[in-house]
Amino acid sequence: MSLETAYRVQRAAVGRRISGGARVVGHKAGVTSQAMQEQMGVDEPDSGVLLDDMVLPAGSTLARAGLMQPRVEAEIAFRLGCDLAGPSVSVGDARAAVDKMCLALEVIDTRFATWRITVADSIADNASCARVVTGPMVPLRADMDPAAEQLVVSVNGTTVATGEGRAVLGDPLRVLVWLAGRLHRSGDRLRAGQLVLAGAVHASLPLETWSTVRACSPHLPPVELRVH
Repeated sequence: MSLETAYRVQRAAVGRRISGGARVVGHKAGVTSQAMQEQMGVDEPDSGVLLDDMVLPAGSTLARAGLMQPRVEAEIAFRLGCDLAGPSVSVGDARAAVDKMCLALEVIDTRFATWRITVADSIADNASCARVVTGPMVPLRADMDPAAEQLVVSVNGTTVATGEGRAVLGDPLRVLVWLAGRLHRSGDRLRAGQLVLAGAVHASLPLETWSTVRACSPHLPPVELRVH
């Protein structure tokens, strides 16, 4: 299956959920690190659509039984203050379009039994996105560098992963550039008010029952998710 076919499957599946009352609130990017791209045999990220019933506030409790094979990733997320569109968006344009940013925990999941999937499989399944927990939003100040932000992830109080923002395409803001270009090719755009997940800064972690996952960084408020 080609990537374009996979995106058509994704659009059809998302469209059915929208017809059922769901509302688009943003986008997610995946396979944004060089290591993951090499592992999956691709030379660009993939993306999925965030719907309102997928996004939860910080401190939420999630029922593990409602998912299949969930894993969790800590990410930097951006909220746009204006539209971002076209094939020639720069990193400066992307930064200027950001209203606020936050830490986020993305719960990824798959219908495939073993996580042995191709990028096309993931794209068709809405880039494997199941839930998103967002932390408190803060303005992207002039003195803040998302690429240098150091994320620390803990499970039940024990540090299990770390990663810098620069693990994502060298700079998380480049995800906005890439997404604007990809959406432009399908006649769409990033829109004011939308949330964009920039991709994991570390390898995904199994999401276990009765655990508390927390991500923190020097300049962004922490985000926490409880699982039962």
